[in-house]
Amino acid sequence: MKILKTARAVQNLIKKERCSGKTVGFVPTMGCLHEGHLSLIRRAKKENDNTVVSIFVNPKQFSPREDFSRYPRNKKHDEYLLQKEKVDIIFYPSAEEMYPHRYLTYVEVERLSSILCGQFRPGHFKGVATIVTKLFNIVMPDTAYFGQKDAQQAVIIAKMADDLNFPLKIKILPTVREADGLALSSRNRYLDPQQRRDAVVLFKALQQARRMIRAGARDAAGIKRTMATTIRKKPSVSSLDYIAIVDAKTLAPVRRIQKNKILIALAVRIKATRLIDNCIVTAP
Repeated sequence: MKILKTARAVQNLIKKERCSGKTVGFVPTMGCLHEGHLSLIRRAKKENDNTVVSIFVNPKQFSPREDFSRYPRNKKHDEYLLQKEKVDIIFYPSAEEMYPHRYLTYVEVERLSSILCGQFRPGHFKGVATIVTKLFNIVMPDTAYFGQKDAQQAVIIAKMADDLNFPLKIKILPTVREADGLALSSRNRYLDPQQRRDAVVLFKALQQARRMIRAGARDAAGIKRTMATTIRKKPSVSSLDYIAIVDAKTLAPVRRIQKNKILIALAVRIKATRLIDNCIVTAP
């Protein structure tokens, strides 16, 4: 396993691998790795000759009031896990490497970045699109792997890759959950025991919506009201940013559920911790 800290070092090594006909799978992360990340890495290992994992807490996707400075970081444990998974390359750049002095260039996917989480985290997806574009140009992967938990991010990155003609495949893999249904997230570490118990309500509300649709409910507004009532019953819920029922591919709002795939997504604050989750449903 090689640990590289500069874009040039990664590019030089990847070029050599490509010249010998080897494929490259890529998993971008912000570190503090958990089983969700590892599921992506295992898939990348299975499908490619070389697997690259980046670890970079991207300052450009955090607003000044968000948790950049305290975002969980655990370099030694991350390296241990990646060594255990037999990852070929870890790209571990500094902020100065990715955003040198007088950095001026950004990437933004219009419309998709200003809805759902974009309403509550202005500039977030601009930061995400910018860093992912840079990483794609550095790593030059054949396939990049992302998790369904960050559903809006996945749609934005897929659209960006298509619009900018990146010569790669984007694969979105299922959300990995705890035994009680809570989606794995690095931010789960912020939760105290009571908050952790209450956080399962996100998954329960999604399951409730799925059952309602399977039972014949088609009015999106009514489903969202029922979900909101369920969520607000938990004492640790400090606010409900949104519940959205949208087209799974375009993120366009859905008023009446039809047979196409829909995405049910939500963002909830458990005290100070903001958690997101989602599920994809096809009406019977």
